[in-house]
Amino acid sequence: MNFYYDFILFFSLFLSTLYAVIWRKRFPVFITCIFIIVPVSNLGYYLLSNATSTGEAILGIKISYIGGCFANLFLMYSIIALCNLNIKKVLRLLFFAFTMTSYLLVLTIGNQDIFYKDITAEIVNNQLILHKTYGLFHTLYYVLIVIYMGIMIAITFYTIKKKKDVSKHILRHLLTCEIICVVLFFGGKLLDFVVDLVPLAFIVCQIILLVIVRRIMLYDITDTVIDAIALNGKTGFVSFDDTYHYLGSNKIAREVFPSLSTLRVDDSAIRSKDLNDEIITKLKEYSKNEAKHTFFKNYKDQIFQVDINKLFDGRTNRGYILYIQDDTKDQKYISLLNKFNDKLRDEVSQKTEHIVQMHDNLIMGMATMVESRDNSTGGHIRRTSEVVKILLEEINKKARQNSEQTEGILQLTPEFCHNLIKAAPMHDLGKIAVDDAVLRKPGRFTDEEYEKMKTHAAEGARIVHEILKTTDDFDFHKLAENVAHYHHERWDGSGYPEGLKGDAIPLEARIMAVADVYDALVSKRVYKEAMSFEKADSIMIQSFGKHFDKQLEQYYIAARPRLEEFYSKQ
Repeated sequence: MNFYYDFILFFSLFLSTLYAVIWRKRFPVFITCIFIIVPVSNLGYYLLSNATSTGEAILGIKISYIGGCFANLFLMYSIIALCNLNIKKVLRLLFFAFTMTSYLLVLTIGNQDIFYKDITAEIVNNQLILHKTYGLFHTLYYVLIVIYMGIMIAITFYTIKKKKDVSKHILRHLLTCEIICVVLFFGGKLLDFVVDLVPLAFIVCQIILLVIVRRIMLYDITDTVIDAIALNGKTGFVSFDDTYHYLGSNKIAREVFPSLSTLRVDDSAIRSKDLNDEIITKLKEYSKNEAKHTFFKNYKDQIFQVDINKLFDGRTNRGYILYIQDDTKDQKYISLLNKFNDKLRDEVSQKTEHIVQMHDNLIMGMATMVESRDNSTGGHIRRTSEVVKILLEEINKKARQNSEQTEGILQLTPEFCHNLIKAAPMHDLGKIAVDDAVLRKPGRFTDEEYEKMKTHAAEGARIVHEILKTTDDFDFHKLAENVAHYHHERWDGSGYPEGLKGDAIPLEARIMAVADVYDALVSKRVYKEAMSFEKADSIMIQSFGKHFDKQLEQYYIAARPRLEEFYSKQ
């Protein structure tokens, strides 16, 4: 019998370790709580099975009830979350209060007779045998468990019947988990097994939840950058796994491909003739030849361009994602170009400018999305971009005034200035990888939190590299990556992430650093008020030669009146 509890404890620890390995930020927090509580509860059963005295047995019982009380509560919360349902905070707190009260009553075992009226033990064949007489509140504990299980089953059946936005695989797994838990929990009690089947029910629950969270990673489409851009723009998207099962789409995609509206998450798109003809055949062609990544779809009087890309989970290819954009103007231009090539030459140029503008808007949209997660830097990217622009204008102005002098005067190319202004909004993109608990903290960071925040520089460089790796403009690519990577480096080498010093820091990052710090000083943050121009200027001047490139001081001083005028209007 002891082997059973030994194995249960070991296996529950193994499953929790496995969960920790695959854990993602967007996993429901209550599932994480279950993987913490179950091994603790199974430790209680282990201690109980190896107890040699009544006191040791009572300790094991108290620990084992942690799972009995809280695992069911957190499982119910997890099911509510997985079924895309909301529960009012007051009701959630009420359930938690009932559960906590139940467990506090458990702690009276051995001291009071309200949960267990009596508990004694005797040694039989070197095994401690307990004799328990249950009290009134133990019956109420069972009532609470029945209520929780009833709610879980009711929610699952409701979701199966009423909601299409929840995976049928998840619902099937949840229902299986609930049925097995009910059978093991109450069946073991009624049939009086030699061993307690409750810890086995916990193990089953862990296994099923592992299967569920493995699948969850495919469904959370709205948490991606592309989706945020799509919601704010005119881009549609739809995704399928590698066996052509439907994973999700947004409104624009369902308008262009109406057959998507008939599908439920996890349905096979191959079974829909329209989708099989319109999309699946294209996906199969793409899987054989990635050069065939674009096709067009006519909808009403519009022509949509559909781009096929791989759907990655980390570095693993898990399926396909389609981006759908209104390409009506482009297609009309192409049609007209075939007939009036000379006449439409100017229109091609305009369209090129439009594409560049779309690219710039895309960058700004991504930067704004990242900034929206940070409750302390509202408007930061817009302001710092303007500060960079003002500084560059002063640099160019002084260069024109001293056209014959080269020593001590920066000479910047128009391409450099254009690229830096365009790259400035991307300098904090790495914050998308910083945990919300740190990024959205309403106050100053601890040392540990600050170290986590510092990772945004290197992570930002990686993200910028990924975004721009296919661009033909290598100069812009490199400059934007440098701005994101090195804008927190200091002239004296005390910055991060690389500790670069002096001229080893790229010029674009040195200019960005001046704009970034100045904005931080004169802008209001959740942890401070805006600093006066005089005090901010004093700090800035003292920082040249330490934090900032000393050569940039003259341009900052020249730009100061314009900077103060700009911030006075904010």
